[in-house]
Amino acid sequence: MTTKLIDIIAGARPNFMKIAPIIRAIKAREATGGPLRYRLIHTGQHYDAKMSGDFFTQLGIPQPDVNLEVGSGTQAEQTGGIMTRYEKLLLEKRSDLCLVVGDVTSTMACAIAAQKLCVKVAHVEAGIRSGDWTMPEEINRMVTDSITNWFFTTSEVANENLRRSGVPDKAIFFVGNTMIDTLLSNMERLKQPPFWGELGLEAGKYFVVTLHRPANVDAGDTFSQLLKAIGDTTRGEKVVFPVHPRTAKTLRDVGAVPNNLLLVEPQPYLEFNYLVKHAKAVITDSGGITEETTVMGVPCMTLRNSTERPETVTMGTNELLGIDPKALKPALDRLFAGQWKRGSIPPLWDGHTSERIVKALESVLGA
Repeated sequence: MTTKLIDIIAGARPNFMKIAPIIRAIKAREATGGPLRYRLIHTGQHYDAKMSGDFFTQLGIPQPDVNLEVGSGTQAEQTGGIMTRYEKLLLEKRSDLCLVVGDVTSTMACAIAAQKLCVKVAHVEAGIRSGDWTMPEEINRMVTDSITNWFFTTSEVANENLRRSGVPDKAIFFVGNTMIDTLLSNMERLKQPPFWGELGLEAGKYFVVTLHRPANVDAGDTFSQLLKAIGDTTRGEKVVFPVHPRTAKTLRDVGAVPNNLLLVEPQPYLEFNYLVKHAKAVITDSGGITEETTVMGVPCMTLRNSTERPETVTMGTNELLGIDPKALKPALDRLFAGQWKRGSIPPLWDGHTSERIVKALESVLGA
């Protein structure tokens, strides 16, 4: 049996939930004679404990084999730094495949560096599109998919996006969603954050808010109006707001926020999803959270004009409200009236996606 070495790339918080079950599935196959081996590469795109370290600990991700330690910088600086350092690693010890996940800068940068050295690339969560070119993530998705060899997808919508761009069916593997593998495997481990009692939180009697998109948080006036609208339309109920580092910068200039907004630090995985699971609803501009709320059956309102995860709207509990704060009131009125849709779970979001990925990788690598 010939073993095959796969580089698994992780750089930012959204990646860690996606790689944890893949690593677990590779290890499980190895224990029964499977041929795949992995080298975990942390690019260092997110490098503080709240955005990175806590996730490794809670999700049982092993310490990275390599940390490129790229650190902070502009989009271009991070992209260049990651490419340079990953290229050096590949020249020192080449892998058989570069496996990238999601749509962060590390995803695109490592895919480019690998292909330029003729190392094959597989993309987990391929084919998703928002159509919004102002989002750095959309550019990352498009560039990565344009140079990917094998595409692992979460939905039939993603499959169609790839087909329209000329990707042949034989390169597309509809496997499901690794984020949901992680969620389902940790559902019994979710735990109350330490401030639960201190803030007087009760299940079903508070909201969770997350905001970090530039369109929502970068301009102080826009952000302030949005926070006021959230405060006004949640009818005095508590609103737990884990503050993203990007958001914290603008928040310092905003001044006072509505009294029912409870600002907390970014939460580790288990505590954050405990909050989501027991919330009355979630108000967000994230993509991944809309997938988790769909599986947990929690009402979700997305403050964006487009989404790369339309199945969370067409099948799930999510609604796309746009970025006008005025859209919150009618949506929350329906929620308080008990008229929110129930939603269903998309196909193959069943907790076994990573096993399907590993099986497909063994096949395409001839392992």
